Amino acid sequence: MGVLDKASLLLGVLEGGPATLARLVSDTGLKRPTVHRLVVALERLRLVARDGQGRFALGPRLGDMVVEARQDRLKAQAGPVLAQVSARTGTSARLHRRRGRMRICVASSEVLGGEPMPVGTAFPMKSGAVAQVLLAWEEPEVLYEALRGARFSAAMLSGVRRRGWAQSVGGWEPDMATVSAPVRSPEGRVIAALSLSGPISRVSRNPGHQLGCEAIDAAVRIAELSGN
Repeated sequence: MGVLDKASLLLGVLEGGPATLARLVSDTGLKRPTVHRLVVALERLRLVARDGQGRFALGPRLGDMVVEARQDRLKAQAGPVLAQVSARTGTSARLHRRRGRMRICVASSEVLGGEPMPVGTAFPMKSGAVAQVLLAWEEPEVLYEALRGARFSAAMLSGVRRRGWAQSVGGWEPDMATVSAPVRSPEGRVIAALSLSGPISRVSRNPGHQLGCEAIDAAVRIAELSGN
């Protein structure tokens, strides 16, 4: 039996919950030195971790891999939706993801006349409608840290949670206004933010009234198509 087959056996046992080394040996039928060598190697790769009692359990990297797989589907399905909502509203439609203290554009459909935002463009999470959406549903301790030095307040994020969208005027594009809405996982976690940006002269300085529902509908559509 190959190394990968043996590792798969161990991970299969751990799918049922944390297990001691003795139980891994018993359930897999593998020799104790082999099991010990493999679980230590899997632990280094973060595919296996230890719980509070020292038992072996599935590691955090597996969850990270699931998230990344979902995000790849998210980007693949976002393109057509962004193009449709951009054509319907005359705005630049973009999809953003959070990476630590930055927000990154991962997909876009641009309109002529606006300043294009290349995929991969990153901005700090301190201002703008997109940052507000990516932070509004975070845990209190995360919000507390994120609000330090931010150009929005806890009260503004409370309004975002109530409405389901955020808006901002100016910023990266001084003459543009932006509306953003959350893209959610099946568990309700915010995993991305959709934004619609247009000239202030056309969408006004209160763009949420015109584009809020469009942003929410497009965000929900992307989540549905991607299986997130």
